[in-house]
Amino acid sequence: MAYAGPIARLVRELAKLPGIGEKTAARLSFHILRASTEDAASLAAAIVDIKQKIRFCSVCCDLTDRDPCVICADARRDPSTVCVVAQPQDVVAIERAGGYRGRYHVLHGILSPLDGIGPEDLRVAELIRRCASGISEVILATSPSVEGEATAVYISKLVRPLGIRATRIATGVPIGGELEYADHVTLARAIDGRREI
Repeated sequence: MAYAGPIARLVRELAKLPGIGEKTAARLSFHILRASTEDAASLAAAIVDIKQKIRFCSVCCDLTDRDPCVICADARRDPSTVCVVAQPQDVVAIERAGGYRGRYHVLHGILSPLDGIGPEDLRVAELIRRCASGISEVILATSPSVEGEATAVYISKLVRPLGIRATRIATGVPIGGELEYADHVTLARAIDGRREI
């Protein structure tokens, strides 16, 4: 049985989200249909808000609603240490683990020649520009996949000639795993046990 036009449209739109198939999209659509008008309007407003208000931090390239972001604006954080991560979710994961008091730089991806992603597609140039502002250590916290390791090695080769120490987070994060899904203790130990690369 075909869905009514507005339901079919919502199912199609929700099915575009990662990890959401047509069945899940249909369940979500009917959940939204059963929700109050206020709840549905609140969800729609949140989606519009995220598209209108979220932008890149001019310092670290993380996603933020103010510039500079909260972390870059925090004078209590060590500006000489920058933790380089692939995605904004990785910042959240490391912050949740606690213990790290430096700043971040978000690349918005990792090198993947097979997918056509090179250094020019990442926020590497912004990182190199930041290196002139008193950074003494760059912690490379990309995932320990082949692409993550290649990205870490590439960046270390760029920052070392600038007199900046390049370290790599310690093992403990599973090979092929994503930082976003690692537990707090593993991430905290990985940051504490970082090594020269």
